Amino acid sequence: MTVHFQKAAIIGTGLIGSSLARVLRCRNIADNIAGAARSVKTRETALALGVVDEAFEDPQKAVQNADIVFVCTPVGAIGETIGGCMPAMKSGAIVTDVGSVKSSVIRDVLPFLRADIRFVPAHPVAGTEKSGPENGFAELFEGRWCILTPTNQTDKEALAAVRAVWESAGMKVEEMSAVRHDKIMALMSHLPHLIAYTIVGTAADLETETREDVIKYAAGGFRDFTRIAGSDPVMWRDIFLNNTEAVLDCLQRFSEDLTLLQKAIRQKDGAALQNWFARTRNIRREVIDARQDRPENEKLLLKSKG
Repeated sequence: MTVHFQKAAIIGTGLIGSSLARVLRCRNIADNIAGAARSVKTRETALALGVVDEAFEDPQKAVQNADIVFVCTPVGAIGETIGGCMPAMKSGAIVTDVGSVKSSVIRDVLPFLRADIRFVPAHPVAGTEKSGPENGFAELFEGRWCILTPTNQTDKEALAAVRAVWESAGMKVEEMSAVRHDKIMALMSHLPHLIAYTIVGTAADLETETREDVIKYAAGGFRDFTRIAGSDPVMWRDIFLNNTEAVLDCLQRFSEDLTLLQKAIRQKDGAALQNWFARTRNIRREVIDARQDRPENEKLLLKSKG
């Protein structure tokens, strides 16, 4: 299915929003792209880069006459943002989001929806630790998954249109319930970020001399694992505040596994440690093998970006 809009609006022209805008432009999905951002610098940068055709501080001005509206704000602001845009949106418009928590977003958005506005909850599972429109690129989404979590009220035609947008961006699209999505993301994304932030915090709390040594001699393992701790703190604050139950459940399971490893190390149980490492290495290989179908240009792009 091909899709085309006379006007698209993107609320939040950071990494994801600006990357999406680039896709809309290079795939000729929208004739006009309006952006909205609180920061003057962000708006000026998005305009200077040609990411958007017009930029506003007020989201209501950006969504006027838009056929589709993409809300790319932190999770905690999505409901309020969509609610504020309702009076300015034209009848029949589609509104969708990119939040990595879906249950809370749906809960927050539904009370604001007009009967003639079509809402499609979505989550393109892509990103880097960098932020801002200057760091966006159209290839960000290629070969990645986009998860749609339609509600009972989601319009089928609007759902197909949003699917077509993300497929045009090179994404593999799947539908599932919001609850299932949030459980998967808690383990696959949210918990790893929490651990990375914690390790960096632990290093920061060490004595000055040791902390300086960690920073000075940080090897690839430490740098690679903690890279995601450089992500937007506001975004991750909202994620943990809005996916609390699923994250806490995963954190409890992780804590139990850590306890078992602590016991094995304390008792010098080499067999238990080796069995654990062998099992998890095999799982890691399965993850890598599942990613081998990425387009070659994306692999080269990610390698060049470190």
